[in-house]
Amino acid sequence: MEIFYQPHIDPEIESLIERIHPPRVCIENDSCQYCSVVKVDSANKDGILLDMVQVLTDLGLNISRSYISSDGGWFMDVFHVTDQAGKKLTDQKLMLHIQQALCATRSRRQGNDAEVHSSNSCCNGPQSQVNVSKENTALEMTGLDRPGILSEISAVLVDLGCHVTSAMAWTHNDRFACIIYVEDASRPGPINNPTRLAQVEEQLETVFEAHAGNGERKRVRLTTFAAGRTHPERRLHQLMYADRDYESCRACHGDYSGEHKKGCDGTHVSVSRCEDKGYWMVNVRSRDRPKLLFDTLCVLTDMQYVVFHAAIRSKSSIADQEYFIRHVGSNSTLNKETERQKLILCLISAIERRVSHVCPVTPTIKGLRVDVRTENKLGLLSNVTRVFRENGLSVSRIEIGTDGEQAVGSFFVTDSSGQEVNAGIAELVRQECGGTVVIDHKSPHRVTPSPLKAETKSNTEEAKPRFSLGSMLRSQLERLSGNFGPIRS
Repeated sequence: MEIFYQPHIDPEIESLIERIHPPRVCIENDSCQYCSVVKVDSANKDGILLDMVQVLTDLGLNISRSYISSDGGWFMDVFHVTDQAGKKLTDQKLMLHIQQALCATRSRRQGNDAEVHSSNSCCNGPQSQVNVSKENTALEMTGLDRPGILSEISAVLVDLGCHVTSAMAWTHNDRFACIIYVEDASRPGPINNPTRLAQVEEQLETVFEAHAGNGERKRVRLTTFAAGRTHPERRLHQLMYADRDYESCRACHGDYSGEHKKGCDGTHVSVSRCEDKGYWMVNVRSRDRPKLLFDTLCVLTDMQYVVFHAAIRSKSSIADQEYFIRHVGSNSTLNKETERQKLILCLISAIERRVSHVCPVTPTIKGLRVDVRTENKLGLLSNVTRVFRENGLSVSRIEIGTDGEQAVGSFFVTDSSGQEVNAGIAELVRQECGGTVVIDHKSPHRVTPSPLKAETKSNTEEAKPRFSLGSMLRSQLERLSGNFGPIRS
């Protein structure tokens, strides 16, 4: 039996460490030809890595490379990032916002504004960040996916006088999860009446039970809390993990070795033991896409694995991720083959949830993204999803919110018969809800190519992982630690 001792750190001592060594964030554009380099140096804390990646992804930035080290009490990370157009960061306000947000993930205290320079900008000390959000009633639902389920849910909410302010939904492996924020249609604010809340919950449970068999997993939960307290996309990961959507996942061709098969660009995961340092090494290879790193870290964090070192690299639309991890509890957990396979399938599931309607090996099912901007009015979600349902379309993913008085969102739809979605659906949606409706003809999930120059390699070489954390991380961190310089107290 392995026994691990974790020292107790008094909160006052930890706070003192933060004051003596405040977080330091540097953004520079000189060291890399194609990317801006964001460097973070801070005292370590549980969850800090995921928090920082969340900040960057929420700003729509693409992370093409990252080098991570948090062994001991110190955290040091480097992100190579570009904007949505694949360009370096040049907007001074954006750079300042990134610095303040990254510093705020470590310390929420009020501090002085950072000084921004033209090519190199550094932030020393904690920054102020005030999050003010109106309370809403949050509906969390999981269950069996089927055509028209979102249409039925939104129709019930309209009948009950609930106005949808924002919503997110994912489908994966025939499972469905959604978070819908609603307020009273008669007056702004959360629904506080217990009788009415019970009625909403009862009606929504009826929607799921109408098509559920005996023993079918389903969950409807209503809460009232400040919107934004939990990142909604991470919460969707948690809901689908709790719903065990990973149980239907399979490693590529049923092979758990993680080897990349010729002609296949699916997701490959391997887990092996690193005896020298007592880590478990996790290698992930998949198609590159926005928010890939965020999705991977969500599942590792929620499964209570701590990342001590990592290296992430994307090239030619393929991303390689390498992690050195330990479990929060017993590090012997992964000694069991069943636990290793569970971790593999959970990582595959987390990566594929955003693209669940496109088969990674044989993409025979075609999807379409429909972007909507229109007046935010009662029943909008119900009207749009009804149009999709009446035209034989299924909604595989939804992201909708508000921008002032307007509703802005994206619907990812597929044809129930497996055919390509007719682009004329955009006009039908526009006739129903007005405003602006735009479709993405290229792909329902836009993949941003890596800005790095492609190397001349044979197909055989391209199909194999070409880098190792053990061979490159040490030299990278030594170079980076020199670039940070001393930290002022």
